[in-house]
Amino acid sequence: MHVGLFFGSFNPVHIGHLAIANYMLAYADMDQLWFVVSPHNPLKKKQTLLPEADRLHLVNLAIEAYPQQYRASNIEFKMPTPSYTIDTLARLSDKYPQHKFSLIMGSDNLESFRKWKNRENIVARYHRYIYPRPGTAHLSSTAANATAVDAPLIEISSTFIRTAIMQGRDVPFFMPEKVYRYIREMHFYETKQSAPPSL
Repeated sequence: MHVGLFFGSFNPVHIGHLAIANYMLAYADMDQLWFVVSPHNPLKKKQTLLPEADRLHLVNLAIEAYPQQYRASNIEFKMPTPSYTIDTLARLSDKYPQHKFSLIMGSDNLESFRKWKNRENIVARYHRYIYPRPGTAHLSSTAANATAVDAPLIEISSTFIRTAIMQGRDVPFFMPEKVYRYIREMHFYETKQSAPPSL
């Protein structure tokens, strides 16, 4: 089975993430797409990050109606932090040798790819599907083992959603209904600091 791996903090997951995931399954010849929830992206700040269990729960709420197409993965939760993509790819490949894994990346991540741990190994072993992100250059046709996909340009960001909620604004249409309802019930993102860890 060909599985696309969509890594991210998903802090929180929103309709932009889901639109990209839907596009990949519809147009990139993938059988399933897994949302790999990262405990901490080493290239991002941590102070507004919800606990990993809460972010995983939000992703599961977002995709629960499509169990055959999408899956939320917590594989990085028991791995050393900060998490590095190459280590997770190796763990997944060892655990699921029957699957072919590809990496889904935004063009903004492509620009910082030179900072990734063991990037040469990623390029050699895993095909990359690059979707467009606002304000970043389009993928060069010379990029090794990578395909630029003509996905819609999504200008929604988790940062925008967190800021809006912190400012007391009502933004229900930027997320699946169950995700937004849970965020409001739990009072996530209502202060500058992230919510306390789940019990």
